[in-house]
Amino acid sequence: MATQAVKTKGAPLTGGALWAAGVLLALANFVAVLDLSIANVSVPNISGALGASTSQGVWIITSYAVAEAITVPLTGWLAGRFGAVRTFATALIGFGLASALCGLAPSLGFLVAFRVIQGVCGGPLMALSQTLLLQIFPPKQQPAAMGLWAVTTLVAPVCGPILGGYLCDTFGWGSIFMVNVPVAILAGFLVWRTLSRYEGETRRAPFDAVGLGLLIVWIAALQILLDLGKQLDWFQSPTIVALAVTAAIGFAAFLIWELTEKNPIVNLRVFRHRGFSASMVTLTLTMGAFFATNVLTPLWLQSNMGYTATWAGYITGLIGILAIVSAPITAQAMTKMDPRRILFAGVAWLAFTTFMRSHEMSQMTFWQIGIWLFVAGAAMPMFFLPVTTVALGAVDPSETADASGLLNFLRTVAGAVATSIVSTVWENNATRNHADLAATMPHAQTTVDSLTGPTMNAGAALATVNDMVGGQAVMLATNQLFLACAIVFAIAAALVWITPRPPANVDTSAAH
Repeated sequence: MATQAVKTKGAPLTGGALWAAGVLLALANFVAVLDLSIANVSVPNISGALGASTSQGVWIITSYAVAEAITVPLTGWLAGRFGAVRTFATALIGFGLASALCGLAPSLGFLVAFRVIQGVCGGPLMALSQTLLLQIFPPKQQPAAMGLWAVTTLVAPVCGPILGGYLCDTFGWGSIFMVNVPVAILAGFLVWRTLSRYEGETRRAPFDAVGLGLLIVWIAALQILLDLGKQLDWFQSPTIVALAVTAAIGFAAFLIWELTEKNPIVNLRVFRHRGFSASMVTLTLTMGAFFATNVLTPLWLQSNMGYTATWAGYITGLIGILAIVSAPITAQAMTKMDPRRILFAGVAWLAFTTFMRSHEMSQMTFWQIGIWLFVAGAAMPMFFLPVTTVALGAVDPSETADASGLLNFLRTVAGAVATSIVSTVWENNATRNHADLAATMPHAQTTVDSLTGPTMNAGAALATVNDMVGGQAVMLATNQLFLACAIVFAIAAALVWITPRPPANVDTSAAH
């Protein structure tokens, strides 16, 4: 949403009070981004504790992401109707309360429902935290304030897996949600008390209720289809068929309505710009592959490599270290270079590092696995920063806010869809690989006979061999998916050159 000038009701904040308010806003952004990744390493623990399969456990990630994605287009209307400060503070307190419910959830169904509420509250936080920072800081201090915001955006994905793994192993899975409660509720209260003087005038803007309803219908149907497909044997199930039909009809109706509505909730007309459409394909493919690898890594490490959630978090978190170093370098380079070159280099580097990960083996050490995650982190700012410039530079200035909302919507939906797909494909590939390996294993009976002896009967020996085959099947499935993601990254990198070069000065203040 675009930043608007706001007359303060009383003296504006200055000095330490201003920076304290800035820290509160950045902290809110931090917890919202943190919850996109904090549960990744805890999926096996949560699944086991609640009696669910790994593919069902992934619902706790997808439900949050989808709910957040649906809320993003609403942020501008909510801020205009109820006030940016009031909307932000309410969302932050609601986020804290929903986090508490997640931590106390007695079953997977309740946890998914509470994660939906948490995602609905989390959607406005990233957008409005940036908007309010630009409102309360004077122009000369805005670059420093945006630097603080950017640091929390980059650090949160690093802290998410590490903090999630440690809390899960030390205090139980519920603690990964409970850690948000005091921070969110206290920060929400303090933001309201401190920033209410910056509250702008509210207005009764038109609200596209039909568009929102259609958006919820087709996205929810699609996500439930992907989450339940394996469990219900896909299109052999009438439920899956009904969901597919609902998603298809809902999507078609959504397109027709939004393209003809005077005040659409999602302005699809910006896709008429070739540069924006091409950059959105690059964004969707890259984010899908990125989320897929980030979810797959801790699942593989814990189910196949014997890692605890804590150590899986340590490896997963390595990807953020060089990202922090690379961010200011990338920002400086973008002032001198064609951002498409930087974007291509970043996505291509992700393709290369992911391809190298497709050769991993069960005998690898921590650093042999982690080194490619570590060096891949340098590419994150090389993707996230220029893709915004390229996308927003392709649309008319009056469409910047709409384009930014679509960018963030697609980014979040791509992650949710990819998370569902990767967990299902991984399990299916592992099952198929197990059958293929067992059928072609040479001297299988000889191996069982050699293990049979005074300390191991024939049944135990057969189980041992089966476990060995199963481990290799999972390793092969993991490498197959890393290779598939590398190919997706490569395609996304090639598509960068379809976009025209953006103008020299692109206003990205509406991006969130």
